[in-house]
Amino acid sequence: MSLIAERNRKFPHWRRDLTASFVVFLVALPLCVGVAVASGVPAELGLVTGIVGGLVTGFLPGSSLQVSGPAAGLTVLVLGAVDEYGLPALGVIVLAAGLAQLVMGALKLGRWFRAISLSVVEGMLAGIGLVLIAGQLYSAAGLEAPASGIDKLVGLPGAAADALGSTEALTSLALGAGTVAVMVLWKRLPKAAQTLPGALAAVVLATAVTAAFGLPVATVEVSGLLDSVQPPGADAFGRLADVGFLGTIVAFTLIASAESLFSAAAVDRLHDGPRTEYDKELMAQGAGNTVCGVLGALPMTAVIVRSSANVGAGARTKASRVLHGVWLLLFAALLPAALALIPLPALAGILVHAGWKLIPFRGLVSLWRGHRGEALILVVTALSIVAVNMFEGVLIGLALSVVKTAWEASHLRMETVDKGAGPVQVHLTGNATFLRLPKLLESLEALPEDRPVELDLSGLHHLDHACRTALENWAERHSATGTDPVKVTEPAKAGV
Repeated sequence: MSLIAERNRKFPHWRRDLTASFVVFLVALPLCVGVAVASGVPAELGLVTGIVGGLVTGFLPGSSLQVSGPAAGLTVLVLGAVDEYGLPALGVIVLAAGLAQLVMGALKLGRWFRAISLSVVEGMLAGIGLVLIAGQLYSAAGLEAPASGIDKLVGLPGAAADALGSTEALTSLALGAGTVAVMVLWKRLPKAAQTLPGALAAVVLATAVTAAFGLPVATVEVSGLLDSVQPPGADAFGRLADVGFLGTIVAFTLIASAESLFSAAAVDRLHDGPRTEYDKELMAQGAGNTVCGVLGALPMTAVIVRSSANVGAGARTKASRVLHGVWLLLFAALLPAALALIPLPALAGILVHAGWKLIPFRGLVSLWRGHRGEALILVVTALSIVAVNMFEGVLIGLALSVVKTAWEASHLRMETVDKGAGPVQVHLTGNATFLRLPKLLESLEALPEDRPVELDLSGLHHLDHACRTALENWAERHSATGTDPVKVTEPAKAGV
């Protein structure tokens, strides 16, 4: 048997996987750099996370076609953490989050992330998208963005006025807008042209225009791959005694895990290959983030843009995502100076486009038509993230989701039978919880006080302590008016 035949027998999909790996590399390259710059860290750290996503997470079991790397969805959280605690502390946060993911995967908690309300997750991504767009509009104009999400939005009119009075700012904005336009229009070109990803084409064109016309715009600062890698020191680990710092770790862990596992579910719908093993995928993400933390790099998640590009390019095995990490490593090692040519407005344009795609405009309209409660949760979660911060915004969304579920689960029906003589018969069916108490007590207190009452609870599936106590107190008050004691028929199921 020839060497080629033997290779084809052992690796039957190598051609497809090789081609897909190049496509994913070309998609990942500008995103890795753009996410790093927008996160306030050296551009090389975005490449480091992409490399680890390919060479570490890519090798591990879980989801065979899902691709991991730095994600736009964590940009806002990373930027806030770096501003508050400093770059050295970022490694500790990512390391701790990675270890937490490993533990959760080992405890088989990965599948439980699928129980998180989809409206909360989409609201989280929409809130991130809004803050990301607002922040990158400042970057596109070469201006410094305010710290908080709400200040970014409120300050946009003033920033626009400042930009209109500056030729350099207008030039920078035009370059960013041109980048977005190229990405939007690129999808309308023939499929042959779309072999080159739109984001990379936009960056290359913006770089060429900047160099050809000598445009006065800022470019990426380059310090070298090895110089950028800074493992966290002992002082950074001292932050673990800070409650706020621990809260940031929890936020990183939950958001990165949820985004990765929801991405896995989406990728599974794109192909007919092996399904995702959620606990193993969570451990794979944890291993990658642990390595990124040790290297002081950005956190990673599974990224739907890269993953869908991988599937669309015909990938069949995990070899494609591993090889994409190899190409990123070779680029970072052999062509680091090329990063210094990339104009920052172009990267801002890429992230504005990415932020726009995080906001589910069409999905929100259809959700409002069919499930207004879920649509409200999505909107409130997004606005809370903009107004407060990422962690508390997600908590608000989760709390609303729990309250909505509890309210919908507590269906209670009260049927009153009054024949004009004898006792008034009251039948309760469904679930009697504290959420329905006000209306229930109002209806019971409206019954005639001079008539005996028979209260039938046998149709209840659930009767919580608050409702039972309230019913007992009402029966005692009603019986105290001089009528016969209220006759109560207990629920049919024991322990209800």
